[in-house]
Amino acid sequence: MIQPPLLKKGDKIGVIAPARKIAKEEIQNAIDLFTRWGLEVVLSKNLFRIDNQFAGTDDERAEDLQTMLDDASIKAVISARGGYGTIRIIDKIDFAKFKKNPKWVIGYSDITVLHSHIHNLEIETLHATMPINFSKNSEATETLRKALFGEKLKYEFESHPLNRTGAADGELVGGNLSLLYALTGSVSDIKTEGKILFVEDLDEYLYHIDRMMLNLKRSGKLSHLAGLVVGGMTNMKDNTIPFGKTAEEIILDAVKEFSYPVCFNFPAGHIDKNLALCFGKKVNLEVEGAVKLLIS
Repeated sequence: MIQPPLLKKGDKIGVIAPARKIAKEEIQNAIDLFTRWGLEVVLSKNLFRIDNQFAGTDDERAEDLQTMLDDASIKAVISARGGYGTIRIIDKIDFAKFKKNPKWVIGYSDITVLHSHIHNLEIETLHATMPINFSKNSEATETLRKALFGEKLKYEFESHPLNRTGAADGELVGGNLSLLYALTGSVSDIKTEGKILFVEDLDEYLYHIDRMMLNLKRSGKLSHLAGLVVGGMTNMKDNTIPFGKTAEEIILDAVKEFSYPVCFNFPAGHIDKNLALCFGKKVNLEVEGAVKLLIS
């Protein structure tokens, strides 16, 4: 995998909105923080446009993403927020110049579309907090800063009762479960063999978590993993007749026949403590009395 150049003071970071609409006051905190980090903030041309729930039309959002990817002076591109919409524009993007001059692409949730597509180009990306969330948790933004400027990331946290112990090394890949499911069979679909898969989700019905996990299983994405890391499964919903299992129990059931280590409640996803993860980078996972994840 190719690692984009690490940032240094004076570098430019571009802000885009490939999905839901955003207002400047919602990201001013992030603009100020990037400036304190010594970065020059470049706002995309159509960033604050509105087309119903989207940040402008598909063409406008695609234009902004294309411009930021092509501009060699921009060293990192961060999505202001998620929502829904990146999948509508991904096929409009030409990655030819980006492959010649890789840069960090940052975000989570709906930005899983970009993570997955770029992973297939063999370029690392950053699954991390986004400007709309910056004011909620300084720890999450600090891990993003460390990742961008080349400081090692090493996480350790308490074990979960459903964890399956073991150790593994492998490239980290994944993102939002709903988007991984939506990308199945497309050119943005990921290969997971020998890799450590990270999944998280928000506001889903439990039966849908089951359906998505069975999709990953039936498509072979769970069979040959090195390990599985489950982040926040936040605000899960149930029907009048209960499904009978938590999201974590559903996930564990889907991988019960496999022997790789599994950890739950990793502090990343739709939670305030959304720690940065470098997709495409080789990581070491230890699931024992505590969980340790070292990103080399």
